Amino acid sequence: MLLVGKTAIVTGGSRGIGRAIVQRFLEEGANVVFTYRSSVDAAEALVAEWEAKKADFGGAEAPKVLAVQSDAADFEASNALCEEVKAKFERVDVVVNNAGITRDNLLLRMKPEDFDHVVHNNLRSVYNLTKSAVRPMLRQRAGSIINISSIIGMRGNAGQANYAAAKAGIIGFSKSMAQELGGKNIRCNVVAPGFIDTDMTDKLPEKVREQYLQRIPLKRFADPKEVADVCVFLASDLSTYVSGQVLSVCGALNC
Repeated sequence: MLLVGKTAIVTGGSRGIGRAIVQRFLEEGANVVFTYRSSVDAAEALVAEWEAKKADFGGAEAPKVLAVQSDAADFEASNALCEEVKAKFERVDVVVNNAGITRDNLLLRMKPEDFDHVVHNNLRSVYNLTKSAVRPMLRQRAGSIINISSIIGMRGNAGQANYAAAKAGIIGFSKSMAQELGGKNIRCNVVAPGFIDTDMTDKLPEKVREQYLQRIPLKRFADPKEVADVCVFLASDLSTYVSGQVLSVCGALNC
């Protein structure tokens, strides 16, 4: 129970890596507010799943979960989200900026709006919620901001110039926040996943999956829970002197 007494916000929490983070944070004792934009059924299923199992985690005293339909790329929506969290739980201890999209294409075929849309949704959204959440963290003089980037933001990838640019921007933004906010005991770190077993990778043709697997020294894709476990570490008091860092979860792909 590494996160007892903490309240966390997780964007894009209804599916994939975000869903695993929500589950692990709840299991470790945190109250969690997660956002989703369009996956209503998945969000409701995640809440129902926790309600069914919370008897094993304290029953009426178990951590609480709240799903909020919100667009992370909308600054006013991020402000409203933080106000709602403060009203319900009185504090914001952890923020995980996980929401993101892809619009892959080679540069010569990439439309300007596809570049702008990916950068806006993946990078501007991190700015939005970080700025909104920092205010209560400053009053608390404590907080942990965890931004989900990607190894694509560290090494690039053909056909993903927009995604790589946004994810690289997250790293630079996070290192700047670590320096700006460190004096107030607010930490900011980056988790950079490699290839993860999610709905997205499930859709890859078998031949393409095999090509990727051959490049990964551990010879497998990660389970989303393995990314979530790193986020638990960064959210907890086990990492109180860790800030401004990029932790790759990639099976040694990015060595």
